[in-house]
Amino acid sequence: MSVECFVTGGTGFIGQHLLANLSAKGHTVRVLMRRPERLAALREQVDNLEGIATRIFAVAGDLERDNLGLSPSDQAVLKQSRVVFHLGAHFAWGLSSEHCRAVNVEGAKRVALLAAGQKSRLVMIGGYMLKNHEHLLRIGIDPRHPELTNWPAVYRHVGAYEASKLEAHFATLQVMSAKGGEVNVVHPATVCGHSRTGHILDGQPLVALIRNLAQGKLAAVPGTAEHWLPLVTVDYLVELVAACAFDPAMAGQELLALDDQSPNLRELLGQVAHPMGLKPPRHHISLRLLKLLLSIPPVARFLNTSAEALDFIQTTRFDTAAVEQFANRHGIAKPDIRQSLQHTAMFVNSYCIAKHRAA
Repeated sequence: MSVECFVTGGTGFIGQHLLANLSAKGHTVRVLMRRPERLAALREQVDNLEGIATRIFAVAGDLERDNLGLSPSDQAVLKQSRVVFHLGAHFAWGLSSEHCRAVNVEGAKRVALLAAGQKSRLVMIGGYMLKNHEHLLRIGIDPRHPELTNWPAVYRHVGAYEASKLEAHFATLQVMSAKGGEVNVVHPATVCGHSRTGHILDGQPLVALIRNLAQGKLAAVPGTAEHWLPLVTVDYLVELVAACAFDPAMAGQELLALDDQSPNLRELLGQVAHPMGLKPPRHHISLRLLKLLLSIPPVARFLNTSAEALDFIQTTRFDTAAVEQFANRHGIAKPDIRQSLQHTAMFVNSYCIAKHRAA
């Protein structure tokens, strides 16, 4: 059955794959775009990702504007949306807290108000660190009483991007609860490229890691043999997101999208090094020492890394029984994460070569 959907963040990496997935299943998708004149390029990308471009439409608007900057006519059209997918966020290290709050927190609240006001189900992308309760408590967030959080202290502790995503999560849940709205949250691990094609966009954390390895800037493995970077392939993730949106049993539920077969960081680097003909680092460097080095601006610029990124490398393991059961119930096959890493590395490598030749 074809359903009307509204998507924020549709031009991003996960967003593009979600548009392809939804349109291929016959749904009509309206995408919030600050520059709707770029719809043709987005449709072309959706076609490249095996979606149906003619089912994608642009809606002019902006997360930073009241009522998302929507015109009255667009507001009327969006009332037909059965599901609102909120993926929109500004991602980068070193952002100001003011900017991140304006886009990531206040923007999420505006999307929540829209969804609740028109009785659409809201499906929001969170992050797997929200399922690491020890980490949340350590940085000053009690998930049972988020209203007591000293948010300025959290922003100072983990950086503006991650803090704003955490704040946006709790703020959105509060809005939906107050308005009686229906919400799902999917918490993805670090997103790997497509399991078959390796497709991934520049700017993704995994791309930066692969590029640093290729440029010889990763001489040691951060952390210890116990440290890992939890992963999920983008195609598995969007299958889970789409299934959540239309599953009545998932109303009000959260789902952790994380592949428990993700290798430790040393093996991950080995997997991406192999198809590029590189030797991965063998020795480790402590995260504390690396954070200290990255606090020196010239070092951080040379290594193309921020200390903010190191919080995602951890030893905590997660219970993935719920997502495994959910995927099995919906017939969603989990790809081989090691093969997916190799395909991603080959895609990034070919992208870098093409970019170098073009320059």
